[in-house]
Amino acid sequence: MSKVTVPILKGMKGEKKITMLTAYDHPMAKIMDDAGIDTILVGDSVGPVMLGYPNTIPVTVDEMIHHTRAVTRAVKRALVVIDMPFMSYQESVDQAKRNAGKMFKESGAEAVKLEGGVAMHDTIKAIVDIDIPVVGHIGLTPQSIHRMGGYKVQGKGNDVEKLIADARAVETAGAFMIVLECVPRQLGKEITEMLSIPTIGIGAGPDCDGQVLVIHDLLGLLGDFRPKFVKQYRNLSEDISNAVKEYIGEIHQGSFPDDSQSFH
Repeated sequence: MSKVTVPILKGMKGEKKITMLTAYDHPMAKIMDDAGIDTILVGDSVGPVMLGYPNTIPVTVDEMIHHTRAVTRAVKRALVVIDMPFMSYQESVDQAKRNAGKMFKESGAEAVKLEGGVAMHDTIKAIVDIDIPVVGHIGLTPQSIHRMGGYKVQGKGNDVEKLIADARAVETAGAFMIVLECVPRQLGKEITEMLSIPTIGIGAGPDCDGQVLVIHDLLGLLGDFRPKFVKQYRNLSEDISNAVKEYIGEIHQGSFPDDSQSFH
């Protein structure tokens, strides 16, 4: 399989759906890459998913680099995108360029992702101008959950025009792809048809140019937590729990280890 690149992803718009999943460690990234995923996002979702944080806000640049290094060492085909965490780019354009450069250089990722539309136009352009590919992210932006009042669908009523303006701003700034999170299906379709760059949906309907999910949601590793937009393909949480219980039982019974697991 040939290496996925920025031009390849841009050329897939309207031709072939783009597949994206999150990964935060070496074994999972290798499994995904071998399975043929197009794009791996090392998301700041690592905070609540892997590190026990209440949301994405506490995640640091160094934590993002640490997890992305593990992923990039495993990947041969997929394009790897690293999330810029909260307050790594909002302070100033110079700060954004400095942190984007550090994350890009030290992690091995091939693109950075940041949240925001019109307000981030100049920031996205500045990063693109130093030859770092950028993925935009509009709609429900998890770094803004306190302003939004929680994880709520965006782009309804008076917010439709704002979201369209955000999408146009991300495109004109030079981002090569954009994530649309938790927006009505029809709006996701409208933005996808309007833009020349690929859209990646997460809770944005089937008409986007591609889709992304958190791998732990897909595999049922987060217990009963399941947003409306998630399809759970496996229930590994239950499988792992049963395996651990079986292991505990065999130790208590004295059946593990047996002779076949012992040295002679």
